[in-house]
Amino acid sequence: MSVLDGSSILITGGTGSFGKAFLRDVLAETTPARVVVFSRDELKQYELRRELGDDPRLRWFIGDIRDRHRLTRAMHGIDFVVHAAALKQVDTAEYNPSEFIATNITGSQHVVDAAIEAGVQKVIALSTDKASSPINLYGATKLVADKLFISANHYAAGHPTRFAVVRYGNVMGSRGSVVPLFRRLAAEGRSLPITDKRMTRFWITLEQAVRFVLDSFEQMQGGELFVPRIPSMRILDLVEAVAPEATTHEIGIRPGEKLHEEMIAPDDSRRTLRAADRFIVQPTIATWGYQPPSDCEPVPDGFAYQSDSNDLWLTPDQMREMLGITA
Repeated sequence: MSVLDGSSILITGGTGSFGKAFLRDVLAETTPARVVVFSRDELKQYELRRELGDDPRLRWFIGDIRDRHRLTRAMHGIDFVVHAAALKQVDTAEYNPSEFIATNITGSQHVVDAAIEAGVQKVIALSTDKASSPINLYGATKLVADKLFISANHYAAGHPTRFAVVRYGNVMGSRGSVVPLFRRLAAEGRSLPITDKRMTRFWITLEQAVRFVLDSFEQMQGGELFVPRIPSMRILDLVEAVAPEATTHEIGIRPGEKLHEEMIAPDDSRRTLRAADRFIVQPTIATWGYQPPSDCEPVPDGFAYQSDSNDLWLTPDQMREMLGITA
């Protein structure tokens, strides 16, 4: 049994990489009454409708999270919301800050307001490792969005709606992934561009990300920031996995990019619990009745969850297996 069985679900950004994977999993593994796909690109919706077929549980809403009224209409009768819509390109954000603020911050507030007004039960927002100790505009907007969703539980305290955040690292196979670029350049016999050979990243598959969100719906009380325990990878190990014969050249770190990523900052360690498969960063103030789960333990003071000091690492062979690359 799933908490989503018999429910109505809405996903913003439903035609993105995560959205499509989430839809396939939910439709195959649970029995929702209906699933609303909310996104602004009619072509992507058309292509996804053709891909998924005429499933009677699916509803298609063209809309932008910048439009609160459209969100309110789309959330009528909705029980659960996954907020996946965002502008995400780090370098693009540095040149277009106002657009990222309008979507990632103002749009997220619209999701909060519409969910409370519609009486949604649970809302999970997708975050990013770049929101922890952000050094770029994209990460800063996502940090603000995270705090909007956590604080939304105060405003919804007298309502049934509860909000939580899921934060994870680079998604293997998502749009913009470096893997298809590396494979294409290697096939053409060209050198692979590496920003910095010391670079490390957290890595998670789309399927793991979807499963983590579904499990978080089951566990959340409201106010949690859930962080999965996932492995790190070295950029040179990724090259070895994808194109072992290829040459590489360094191009330097892009504007707003980090050498190593972080998902939990040291200053958040005092509020962080460790569970079997995740970390839980608890809310600073919880007026809505949040209670720490009993099956977790506090992390050490000063703990930081960073890609270069992680205790889990992917080898090139493991990456090849995850990517489905055969020798």
